Amino acid sequence: MSGSGDARPDPAGHDARDGGRNDGRNESPEERADRQWQDLVQEIRVAQTGVQILFGFLLSVAFTTEFRRLPQTDTTIYIVTVVLASLATGALIGPVAFHRLVWGRRIKPETVVWASRLTFIGILLLLATLTTALFLVLRVTTHNALAPWLVSGVLLWYLLCWFALPLWVRGRGGGRGAGRR
Repeated sequence: MSGSGDARPDPAGHDARDGGRNDGRNESPEERADRQWQDLVQEIRVAQTGVQILFGFLLSVAFTTEFRRLPQTDTTIYIVTVVLASLATGALIGPVAFHRLVWGRRIKPETVVWASRLTFIGILLLLATLTTALFLVLRVTTHNALAPWLVSGVLLWYLLCWFALPLWVRGRGGGRGAGRR
């Protein structure tokens, strides 16, 4: 049977095709990388759409007559927000360019790792973009000291939804296949 080519788990539950890990999927490293790449692409589509819409809106603001009347502090917050949105866009589109440049080189597992890192950086930059954009809008529309408190509350909500909850679930074991995917 050793020459049949089908990988069978050993008695300890390790699968020769997955480098000794048994997560119940019975997939080769290449199959795992393909699946992880597809998962990552779906996640990136959601984040890319949001940041690109926000970035487009932010770019148009500078050409309005109201923009010229903003105080310097608000103009500075706007510039920081636009730069953050641009950086987030770059990081979230980065995996596509990365994949295109290394495509066909048989390094999909490494591509997935680097694309995942770029995506996480993009999510952090998107968090900063959303926070500064909200801060600017609330400063301009409310003209009071409530804006920083509202933004802080929303930032806490983002941190809870995007990081605290997933990390809490991951720390609890996260159900079957609790290891890295």
